[in-house]
Amino acid sequence: MSHTHNNEDSCCSKPQSEHKHVHVEGEEHDHGGDPSSFKTYLPAVVTLTMLLIGIALDSVFKVEAFKIIRPYWYILAYLPVGVPVLREVWETFRAKDFFTEFSLMSIATIGAFAIGEYPEGVTVMLFYTIGELFQMAAVNRAKRNISALLDVRADAATVLRLGKYETVKPETVVIGETIQIKAGEKIPLDGEMLSEKSSFNTAALTGESKPKTINKGENVLAGMLNLDRVIEIKVTKAYADSALARILEMVQNATTRKAKTELFIRKFAKIYTPIVFFLALALVSVPFFVLGNDYHFQTWLYRSLVFLVISCPCALVISIPLGYFGGIGAASAHGILFKGSNFLDLITKLNTVVMDKTGTLTKGVFKVQKIESNVDEKEFLNFLTAVEAKSTHPIAKAIVDYAGEKEIHPAENIEEIAGMGLEGTVNGKEILAGNVKLLQKFNIDYDAKIVDIEESIVVVAVDGKYAGYVLIADEIKEDAAEAIKLLHTNGVKQVVMLSGDKSSIVRKVAGVLGIDTFYGDLLPEEKVAKLEEIKKDKTRVVAFVGDGINDTPVLAISDIGMAMGAMGSDAAIETADVVIQTDQPSKIATAIRIGKATRNVVIQNMVLAFAVKALVLILGARGLATMWEAVFADVGVALLAILNAVRIQKMKF
Repeated sequence: MSHTHNNEDSCCSKPQSEHKHVHVEGEEHDHGGDPSSFKTYLPAVVTLTMLLIGIALDSVFKVEAFKIIRPYWYILAYLPVGVPVLREVWETFRAKDFFTEFSLMSIATIGAFAIGEYPEGVTVMLFYTIGELFQMAAVNRAKRNISALLDVRADAATVLRLGKYETVKPETVVIGETIQIKAGEKIPLDGEMLSEKSSFNTAALTGESKPKTINKGENVLAGMLNLDRVIEIKVTKAYADSALARILEMVQNATTRKAKTELFIRKFAKIYTPIVFFLALALVSVPFFVLGNDYHFQTWLYRSLVFLVISCPCALVISIPLGYFGGIGAASAHGILFKGSNFLDLITKLNTVVMDKTGTLTKGVFKVQKIESNVDEKEFLNFLTAVEAKSTHPIAKAIVDYAGEKEIHPAENIEEIAGMGLEGTVNGKEILAGNVKLLQKFNIDYDAKIVDIEESIVVVAVDGKYAGYVLIADEIKEDAAEAIKLLHTNGVKQVVMLSGDKSSIVRKVAGVLGIDTFYGDLLPEEKVAKLEEIKKDKTRVVAFVGDGINDTPVLAISDIGMAMGAMGSDAAIETADVVIQTDQPSKIATAIRIGKATRNVVIQNMVLAFAVKALVLILGARGLATMWEAVFADVGVALLAILNAVRIQKMKF
């Protein structure tokens, strides 16, 4: 058995040798076996049975013959639960880590045996093991929502090769190949819909059970379940780069980024454990010099052992990371992915939310409403579509979709001008397509009336002359207004909207939604400048919510970057600290509530553990607490803390 130990995370790892236990801190120790197997619980069952029989023969029936074998009986009862812990002691000693809960428990129980307190010695180790089993069950429960994602990964893909379909592993499918998915099958890879349409269950990715209809040309993500008919998809991403793979990686890495409370407890345990060890040693030795002839070694040794059992920091080291782990699991069940427990902590202090407009508060699904041109409309649309076909922006996609299958002239020398639009050559003519700022940059005269149009427009210039515009409409998301109201209810003092859209559109949306402050006509670098200006007030804890590549710099510099995951760009999702898979802005408030619930549970566990341990430590040092009270102060409090942490999974947000 191979282990890597350090004082920061050695406390309360699993002593059972029959199973594999994954730490709530995110570090995995392989003990072999299945946590759901009866073999995992067999050592505790054997020890409990033998302990109860021994107590019955010893104290209830008072069988004289039992006194002869009494020590050997309890030693045999101790071995099933004691040997794995003693093995851990050996491993930690080899790693030069001498002060762990393994060594505290071993010294306490062996010491109890040395002074003839056999039942207490067995009970301490048994209860400790039962506490660890409870921890394992709690962790498994907390991980259920997360590990459910693993079940939605398709293990096969039906790919079209050489004119016929063959079943292969998804990892072997390359970008550009066509795959077929039957009704009831899982989507193995991200791709573009080639069939007309189908309905999909997206619960594994978004947490939403309502089926989603996806039409031809739209994106389909790995992990979705095809509900309707046989469809074909053109693969756009390798298996390892799929949306589902990214989500799994985010969740699996989430527990490696610790909250400050979690880091404090781990550092505290590192210092605390050796201190209590030497205090226990002092408790048994100092009275000898003070009491003289009245000193009774066995009495003070017993008190010292009680002190050791009480002082084990298991309740804190188990329950606090488990609380954060439970919070991450609860959030994932609501389609919210925290990339670390530190962000669960930070979101409770959130008082300023800065939001992008398109794709965050609005659907980002644009449709062409009107075309105004000074040239032939067909030619105008051909020029515009040729340039926009090279862009991934939602407005560009709306224009291309509107043009449909019409013949499009090939565009050359396409160049994006950040925050303004596109420049390129189509059929020998210089084409500009973007906002009014683009025309101003090239000193092109345009119709002054277009400045007063509130809706989104794309203006076009051909060979340096204004040629017209296309009116584009976007819709506000159904829950956007409710989202702003919920943010204010949950302690957010100011909601700010930053957008590259025209100020008139931004003002209109802000008025409808009840947003406190708004800024429009912003270039990407101006968004960054605005956020930096907001962050100058050190009392603010600022979250930025966005979805596009142009939001990446702002996501990076905010205290908490939040990305809309279903429609968001890969860059935004990678940069963000929190990903909202449902694309619902109201989930921001849900994330805050989950963070606050997690913090409350962690604080409750800390107070409970410190208060009970402090009380029983004082009683133990004065000889007023026995080993039984010590067991409650250690394992009992740990169990209560674990059960309290599990509550997060049952809460409604």
